[in-house]
Amino acid sequence: MRRILFVGAGYIAGIHAEVLRSLPGVQLSGVVDRDDNAAAALARQWQIPRVFASTERALEAGNIDCVHILTPPGAHTAAALPFLRARLPVLIEKPLGASDAECRLLLSAAAEADIPLGINQNFVYHPAFIRLKRCIDERRLGRPAFVSSIFNLPLQQLQARQFGHWMFEEPGNILLEQAVHPLSQIVALAGRVEDFAVIAEPPREISAGVPLYTSLSMALRCERIPAQLRVAVGQSFPFWQVAVTCDDGVAVADMQNNRFFTYRQTRWLPFIDNTLSGAQTAGSLLRDSGAMTANYILSTAKIKPRTDSFFQSMKESIGAFHDALDGGRKPPLDGSFGAHLVATCETIAQAAFVPSHRPAPRPAIGDFEVVALGGTGFIGAHLVKRLLAEGRRVGVMARTIRNLPPIFSDPRVVVMQGDVRVRADVERAIGGARWVVNLAHGGGGRTDEEIRANMVDGAESVARVCLARNIERLVHVGSIAGLYLGPQSAPITGSTPPDPMSDRRNAYSRGKAECDRLLSALHEREGLPVCILRPGIVVGEGGLPFHSGLGFFNNEQHCLGWNAGRNPLPFVLAEDVAAAIWLACTTPDIAGRAYNLVGDVRLSAREYIAELAIVLERPLRFHPKHATVFWAQEFAKWVIKRLIGRRSTPAPARRDFLSWGLTAKFDCSDAKRDLGWRPAGDHEYFIDHGLRVCREQ
Repeated sequence: MRRILFVGAGYIAGIHAEVLRSLPGVQLSGVVDRDDNAAAALARQWQIPRVFASTERALEAGNIDCVHILTPPGAHTAAALPFLRARLPVLIEKPLGASDAECRLLLSAAAEADIPLGINQNFVYHPAFIRLKRCIDERRLGRPAFVSSIFNLPLQQLQARQFGHWMFEEPGNILLEQAVHPLSQIVALAGRVEDFAVIAEPPREISAGVPLYTSLSMALRCERIPAQLRVAVGQSFPFWQVAVTCDDGVAVADMQNNRFFTYRQTRWLPFIDNTLSGAQTAGSLLRDSGAMTANYILSTAKIKPRTDSFFQSMKESIGAFHDALDGGRKPPLDGSFGAHLVATCETIAQAAFVPSHRPAPRPAIGDFEVVALGGTGFIGAHLVKRLLAEGRRVGVMARTIRNLPPIFSDPRVVVMQGDVRVRADVERAIGGARWVVNLAHGGGGRTDEEIRANMVDGAESVARVCLARNIERLVHVGSIAGLYLGPQSAPITGSTPPDPMSDRRNAYSRGKAECDRLLSALHEREGLPVCILRPGIVVGEGGLPFHSGLGFFNNEQHCLGWNAGRNPLPFVLAEDVAAAIWLACTTPDIAGRAYNLVGDVRLSAREYIAELAIVLERPLRFHPKHATVFWAQEFAKWVIKRLIGRRSTPAPARRDFLSWGLTAKFDCSDAKRDLGWRPAGDHEYFIDHGLRVCREQ
């Protein structure tokens, strides 16, 4: 058995573990990660016997035959070099390294040790691409003449404005993280890139001095045939297609939908050929589409193994590397293949992009009156803007502090890195502040233990430090999700308690309700000077317009409503939430109280989607659905999962679906009376500041 060590315990490590469990002759022997919790969780899930905090400890322990490097790209080289020098075969997740210079170090170490170095460019093994390449290699359509690839996909981190991700640190990183996928396929078909011409569309500035290029077009001269590549990320419509034009037809791989088809001629005259050749192409699309649906159903029911194209590409790519080790051969996708992709991306970035010129980081020191914990997100940016307008110095703590919006570069803002679950971080962040605002949601979880660790423990940690420091006011920003918002006769007010049946709700709602109860109890027992604010559906600059409060977005174009979509929804502008937070800091005699923040412009889901369609100039659609029908469908899916052995997923609760419909009425007169809060009441102002600002994001 080949004993395999993982370095890195993030999302992709779980995919590697699942793949390796399906391969013969290998076993997971250990995992290395500086995050003890992440490493322990991965080890528990996949029965990995050993967990190490460092590479050195893993090498000292021995019993390693092969290593998978699964860290973020910036750490690939430092993580891989010790194992290569120890003469251990290494498989690295794409990209091989963060620069051409790093790749050369890896290639040199592998050559000196005479040990295999592989790169996991898994989309070269995508099922649709494999079929296309086989068609080309067998010359079914004659000699290939030209390759064209369009890579037009959404980007989750961009939509969520998670600009602290590695791919946003430098302009060229977006190519190393995303463009290497279609580029690897072009190199596999057309040979190495020898020259290119590139046009990049104007960038957007995501942070002070940090440009982000989301789209570019390239003409490539390759070893065998020319190619063209269009890369666009953060797009609303997912489309990824590779086409090869040959002497006698065109072969097309639809990567997004795992379909392969061709355009070719029949033996008939043109007016008949037009129909028959079109029917052949349509038949291929229909067969592949039907097969994908059938495979999904069969694999979900565990009648067949997992068949989705991403997993299959990972399985084939990782399997090819280990097959090569078994046979004493060079891996099909070796270090030189990965290094060429990195060098090509680096050269393209130098030609097309302006380097970032971020200002030098300021030391995280200074006095401030108010501190926002978890304050770098959507609401946090609006809060900092409001606090600066009030003439206050502001402290901000968050887990990730890279590539923050320009407002955080203001000299009156002190930015610190930390985690609300770590008491020492909270103590350092609060310092001598008078007012503390807790915006940190702490993540979620499935079990009660995970919810407490991720959400409730963080809220309690902040509260305990506030009590010890005798701060004037803790403003805890929760959510109306902690309330029951389904049909009821009485209006919802600030005094409405958290959902008494929160144990039957989803993890997020359960966690929010538990946090509110905890803080209220600390006020009653120990005098915690807390004010709880529960914003409704928050919209505005920097936010996501496709909010889950409207319904379930199967994709951005189609919203499946939680109900008929005619009831007014509890919208509120982010700037109005920021105003309420500041008022809650300074208003006397409100300790122990809670207020819901719902504005005076309350569109229905239908009205909101219609307005958003006009603003974005897109064909958006709202599809009404009955809450009970929605719940019944999800419950049926849960029953099937239980029957096939998936025991960890909790049953969907009908109470959740009723609450998500937001049919309860809100009365926020208490917030207006006690805080002097005045949310926007003009319809056009709401559209301008809540929806039109999204058009430029």
